[in-house]
Amino acid sequence: MDYEKIFLKIFSSLKREKDTGSVASYIPELKYVDPTKFGVHLLTVEGENFSFGDANEKFSIQSIAKILALTLAYDLENENLWKRVGVEPSGNAFNSLVQLEYDKGIPRNPLINAGALVICDVLVSHLKNPKKEFLDFVRKVSGLRNLQYCRRIAESERSAGFRNAALINLMKSFGNIHNEIDTVLDFYFNLCSIEMSCKEVSRTFIYLAGYGTCQATKQRILTISKSKRINAIMQLCGFYDEAGEFSFKVGLPGKSGVGGGIMAVYPGKYCIVVWSPRLNRKGNSNRGIKFLERFTTETQASIF
Repeated sequence: MDYEKIFLKIFSSLKREKDTGSVASYIPELKYVDPTKFGVHLLTVEGENFSFGDANEKFSIQSIAKILALTLAYDLENENLWKRVGVEPSGNAFNSLVQLEYDKGIPRNPLINAGALVICDVLVSHLKNPKKEFLDFVRKVSGLRNLQYCRRIAESERSAGFRNAALINLMKSFGNIHNEIDTVLDFYFNLCSIEMSCKEVSRTFIYLAGYGTCQATKQRILTISKSKRINAIMQLCGFYDEAGEFSFKVGLPGKSGVGGGIMAVYPGKYCIVVWSPRLNRKGNSNRGIKFLERFTTETQASIF
């Protein structure tokens, strides 16, 4: 299939429409991102690459990195992980305090902020040097040996992280955070600071299209069963309180980040990554979702 021809056709149609929304300015560093940027990259499980636009320009992947933390935590904890975090769609904003209190400190799923903080707490418990060991894991999966945290973005996250601090303190009060709050928050802010290009993100997450096997190294990252379950969580919970609509319109498991990126996988076929910084009111890339909806329509293929 000529994916690059399809990319051009869809983008040409999107350019005729107003790109509404705004960048995630509540994180100070992200307000400087050029909102007109647009990139897409698709990597097949056979190793074929297809690019369009700003696919090689790095951006802040933000919450897309939560999938990497979940992958590592699930590998370390196995099914015990689900005693501390659920797998249900939240139906509320990604940083909801009300829901967390109602659920007595157990986050609905690992992809909302509270759930990701619990996953970070799990990793802090398991790893002797959490930031280094997690970065080593991401380097192994992505093949990016020089990958680093972005100190500038991590500090920006920290300066605006009051809601995350409230979430973790609330969970600590219910006994669902086992380590020092500042240590877990620092790990979380650094995790969210990672920068990659669309091409690099697709290479990183191709293991979820390959049933747990990394395409670049042929290494098994997860069992087939665990890969299937992470894809299921992305299908149900990857887009906060817009997950149902994304599933309905696009029909692929995926994960968004407030940096404007969206990563989606078609198990057995490909990983596709779109970057467009303007977000809708749910915190997902406005043009990115429209692009992927038209992409699965144009290719007449989704997991459904």
